[in-house]
Amino acid sequence: MATKNSAISDEPVDVLFCLHPKFDLLDFAGPLEAFTTASHDFKDADNTKAFEVTIAGAEPKVLSSQGAIIGSQISFKEAHERLDDFDIVVILGGNSAEIIKSGDEPLPLIRAYAELQKKDPARERTIFSVCTGSLFLAKEGILSGLSATTHPDYLTTFENLCSEAATLNLQERTDVVEDERYVVNNLRFDLGDEDENPYIRSKVDTGRRPSNARKGSMSFKGSGRRESIARRAAMRLGGLRVITAGGNSAGVDATLYLVSALVDDDCAVEVARQMQWTWNKGIVVDGLDV
Repeated sequence: MATKNSAISDEPVDVLFCLHPKFDLLDFAGPLEAFTTASHDFKDADNTKAFEVTIAGAEPKVLSSQGAIIGSQISFKEAHERLDDFDIVVILGGNSAEIIKSGDEPLPLIRAYAELQKKDPARERTIFSVCTGSLFLAKEGILSGLSATTHPDYLTTFENLCSEAATLNLQERTDVVEDERYVVNNLRFDLGDEDENPYIRSKVDTGRRPSNARKGSMSFKGSGRRESIARRAAMRLGGLRVITAGGNSAGVDATLYLVSALVDDDCAVEVARQMQWTWNKGIVVDGLDV
């Protein structure tokens, strides 16, 4: 996998879920369902899976905050050793205060994955947090200079963590976005002008301050644009795509965005149909202009 330059290929995109003690079950189950449903050819779904999922945990069996136990496939130690294998790392919410206080996983893995991308910007990688998982990204300074969101009940805590990280690391502050399902930073390709992209956010911003964000996205396959390695290398974090989803269920919407970006829009629509899910799009930010 070390030679893989892009997640766009006939090979499944490798996804790592990080399960810490008392993680939120829906943060995990919703994206898991969407990733494992996605296929390049739904008529031959068993042989054309678009994503391959691996579950890393602090223990062989990890207890969720709801009391359900999920078995992990690899340890966090093995996840660090195999980190270059994974195209997407999913960070879940739940038990955030205790994890941040202790400094336990997934915090070290988040740092390592970001460093890996900075050393190898030619490879396309994504770090994706669900709900209060964004607090872990904030703690590690991943969100400095980017736009991000979290569960509405944790916005103050989130803003404080982002501010502390920016001050400690002498970096730019995070643009904390409210009332959005998800926020995407560091695009692989330009979204284009308003006439080309039906998802550009309206300039009328309902009283909130203007944003560089645009509604929705278009898949790489459907765009007809070429990616630029030089452009990605110039981005923050070496072009690591950073996605933060809001509350628990918003993780499904953000996963559908990734399906649309890494497979195609039709695939995302079919996944949503099979799940009987109404896909509520979030916002996409040009990482160079944040």
